[in-house]
Amino acid sequence: MAARKSLLQTELNSSSSDDDDDYFILSAARIVQSFSNEKGKHGGSVHGHQVLYRDREGGHKRMFQDYLVDDLTYPQHIFRRRYRMNRELFLHTMNAVESYDDYFVQKWSAANVAGLSCFQKVTSAFCMLTYGVPADATNEYVRIGESAVLESLRRFVAAVVDIFEDEYLRSPNEVDTTRLLALEEQKGFPEGTAPKVNYTINGHDYTMGYYLADGIYPSWATFVKSISQPMGNKKKYFAKAQEAARKDVERAFGVLQSRFAIVRGPSRVWDTETLGNIMKACVIMHNMIIEAEGAVDPNERFEYGGQNVEPSHESNRTIDEFIDPHKRIRDNEIHHQLKEDLIEHLWQHFPDNY
Repeated sequence: MAARKSLLQTELNSSSSDDDDDYFILSAARIVQSFSNEKGKHGGSVHGHQVLYRDREGGHKRMFQDYLVDDLTYPQHIFRRRYRMNRELFLHTMNAVESYDDYFVQKWSAANVAGLSCFQKVTSAFCMLTYGVPADATNEYVRIGESAVLESLRRFVAAVVDIFEDEYLRSPNEVDTTRLLALEEQKGFPEGTAPKVNYTINGHDYTMGYYLADGIYPSWATFVKSISQPMGNKKKYFAKAQEAARKDVERAFGVLQSRFAIVRGPSRVWDTETLGNIMKACVIMHNMIIEAEGAVDPNERFEYGGQNVEPSHESNRTIDEFIDPHKRIRDNEIHHQLKEDLIEHLWQHFPDNY
């Protein structure tokens, strides 16, 4: 490069002292000729980067034979275990993602070499989602590089959220809320009707909903905690009932973790947006699996969805109107009164549930 600059400067200097246009053109031609005679270096590769021949086409064919042909290598129950869903639902999800994001469409190079297939990219994403493995763990079977796996997962979860969020991650509607409240009522923990809450327990009226919580939460009116060392039959029965009902949520999240191991693993290299999409995508696919496989009580499924519960858009409250419910939420006396009422309520009306 230094030699090129020296030659260029010499020619320009000599031509600038001469007013003859022909001489200037001749000098420029000599510069171009000298540059063209030099052997150029290839600029398309990264210095020090070793290109691996992974036989991507062969990898796709083996995967296709293993899981997607009629005379497949691995039966349906193994597909279900590895992808956490049946083949029909997987194909539906994969085809939707491929149609949504051109990144998943298989492409061909100028040398007519096939790129990674959609099946390979989506499978690599599922390997990380279902097994929680690092990106380079999929290299040998899927025949895909680490950077491509990370990009595939990032774009896959984003596509799943964009495509299916409205249907499978919507806000609870009136029918959903009624069903959930009825289920909790059957377990002995009555609640009101959202968004307004009004209920009576043991002769006392309450106007706020509550959460079943463990001992680490504060003694607020909106938390009903268990009793760590219950004394007497009533309190022992309440502790058993409260912990059993609270376990429902924990078990639900446990099922999600067992299906998608990435949920319980470290965040690794993901940014905040991708972490959110990973969590949403896992919940969405969990709901899709339940719907596709019918793994819920048919009596809990409603044909008509009803209208979504909308938040209030009334005028802003005054500072006093804001502080008053804030104080009531933190009311220690109401917290203990509610617990005592629930203890009596369970003992009187649901003596054989637990």
